[in-house]
Amino acid sequence: MNTPAETFREEAFERLSELEISLLELEESPTNSEIIGQIFRALHTIKGSGAMFGFDDIAAFTHEVETVFDMVRNGKVAVQKELIDLTLKARDLIHAMLEGDDKGKTDAGALIASFRRFLPTSEGRTTSGGAVQTMAPGPDLDVKAATYRIRFRPEPDLFATGTNPIPLLNELRQLGEATVIAQLDAIPPLGDMDPELCYTWWDVILTTDKGMNDIKDVFIFVEDASEISIDLIDPEDFQPDTEPPKRLGEIFVERGDVKKADLAKVLKEKKPIGELLVDAGLVTPDKVQSALAEQSRIKEAREKRHREDAVSSIRVTADKLDRLVNLVGELVTIQAALTQKASTGKDPEVTLIAEGVERLTEELRDTTMSIRMLPIGTTFSKFKRLVRDLSADLGKEIDLYTEGGETELDKTVIEKLNDPLVHIIRNSIDHGIESPAEREAAGKPRQGRLSLSAAHSGAHVMVKITDDGAGLDREKIRAKAVERGLIAPDAEVSEKDIYAFIFAPGFSTAQSVTNVSGRGVGMDVVRKTIDSLRGAIGVESVKGRGTTISLKLPLTLAIIEGLLVEIGPDRFVLPLSTVEECVELSREDVKKSHGRHVAGVRGQLVPYVRLREAFGMEGNLPDIEQIVITEIDRTRIGFVVDHVAGQRQTVIKSLGSVYRTVEGISGATILGDGTVALIVDVARLQKMAERQSWGESR
Repeated sequence: MNTPAETFREEAFERLSELEISLLELEESPTNSEIIGQIFRALHTIKGSGAMFGFDDIAAFTHEVETVFDMVRNGKVAVQKELIDLTLKARDLIHAMLEGDDKGKTDAGALIASFRRFLPTSEGRTTSGGAVQTMAPGPDLDVKAATYRIRFRPEPDLFATGTNPIPLLNELRQLGEATVIAQLDAIPPLGDMDPELCYTWWDVILTTDKGMNDIKDVFIFVEDASEISIDLIDPEDFQPDTEPPKRLGEIFVERGDVKKADLAKVLKEKKPIGELLVDAGLVTPDKVQSALAEQSRIKEAREKRHREDAVSSIRVTADKLDRLVNLVGELVTIQAALTQKASTGKDPEVTLIAEGVERLTEELRDTTMSIRMLPIGTTFSKFKRLVRDLSADLGKEIDLYTEGGETELDKTVIEKLNDPLVHIIRNSIDHGIESPAEREAAGKPRQGRLSLSAAHSGAHVMVKITDDGAGLDREKIRAKAVERGLIAPDAEVSEKDIYAFIFAPGFSTAQSVTNVSGRGVGMDVVRKTIDSLRGAIGVESVKGRGTTISLKLPLTLAIIEGLLVEIGPDRFVLPLSTVEECVELSREDVKKSHGRHVAGVRGQLVPYVRLREAFGMEGNLPDIEQIVITEIDRTRIGFVVDHVAGQRQTVIKSLGSVYRTVEGISGATILGDGTVALIVDVARLQKMAERQSWGESR
């Protein structure tokens, strides 16, 4: 179980991510009051939670930033680029402080002094030593101050979360003139009291020139664990002569302390409004009954909507989630063994049970996999800051556009995808998109466009990074490949193969090494990472118009649907998402191809690879083999096997360190009979086939 401090850190990191996104949005819409409010609330939450859980240095620093954005929110300070830059630096500093970096504490003073320059002199002053003295708010209130009634009733187990309600009440006092009344009626006798529970609740009468949102912000991090009501009882524009003061009985009823029916009994002379209207002959009893039914129905409907909207959530560590996935994987394996045992027996009851277990296992598998799925938009949003800072460093004007952020991927895939995307984006900005002057000379807008998009494509997700820059220079890449001895000077190489050289280790066409790129390392990392994810990379480029890099990624890395095939006594699994169809290959078909490894499939020639020869396996070939036709990167290739056994749910197990370097194998799985089947890396075998010609001598 997480400690309160660990919980605070997790929530603070989330708030900082939201803060960064909001700041970048504010830079594009400086007058958007909703975004300004989001920034203020994020800062306020970090400050309040930090103080509550003992992170006083973070709370003190964040308070200074919050003060400036309070002025922005009230229209007293204008949003400008310098303020955005400072706040982004403050966000990074808070992030460093959360991670225990002492450098953050030493840099705080200089940043605070910079923020203070945005404040009017009445808000505070900087001492000669650089320390900031904050001017405490005085007791005098604005003439138009409003009065609110606040009822704060925390849950009894409030203390278990590490929350102390006293700082919240003190924060209310800082907003204006506050009268705090502790309600003690819920405190049990001493013998029944639990010292770890909170029995006290509070009524607060607050007169302040702040708004309702400021009061709500005080309770922003305890609102889910408390009953909080805030009512405006005396508006700032109230005219005393227009409405008489409320009677004491009305106040009791309005607060909910006395029921209206009980008040009516005490007063004895009052009747319900419906009864009065019936006595006056204005409405019939049926109409009163109908109105009461309508009122009750509306109340029930609203309460139902409220219950449906209140979606509960729970935080679970990644380790526990991985453990759950592993257990589901083991269950899938056991279920496969049960299904196989039932199929060989003749007991219909066992077969029925096996079918039920298979159905439930599939549902459990799908549900568990869905828990691991996260929207890729969270990753996309992180790159707005990267594009902003990098384009400023390189003197370029670049806008980032994102699409398909709601597309979901396995959390493991998303985590590993971050570094490849960083390298591709940096490459696009440095090499792809031209400077504003070059773009204008080429008849393009000064601002470059970089877009990130994601979309589902069967059992995969297609992520595309597109820029409208100069495009890849095919001849330049070819010349560099010849220089490095990757191809012969007179070799005929396709455009696809030319572009593939940019992913070679140490390959770079940059004339000089910069802080951004030029060492030929980044795109090599991209290739290795995507290969490790069992994905594929595609490159399309038009000179002068831009480049698109496509990443085809599997939805999940844990459990996949596979096609089980046999080669002699050994069995292999091909990912079903890559399989198009299976066809027969007879000895006559082999003779007709005159030694070439191609087969005619529906009027098209499809090259194929014999897995038996690719893996160096011995044994006699059957009279009729099977070709599993796959498509990778829009290229069809067949894999010849002895026999296709059928479709299987496949729990992927990683290979030991001794076998990790074996090409063409991405993992292993345990079958229902306890034997091991190797999972074929179709994409890697395709690349091997392009480099070699297995079996051409046959």
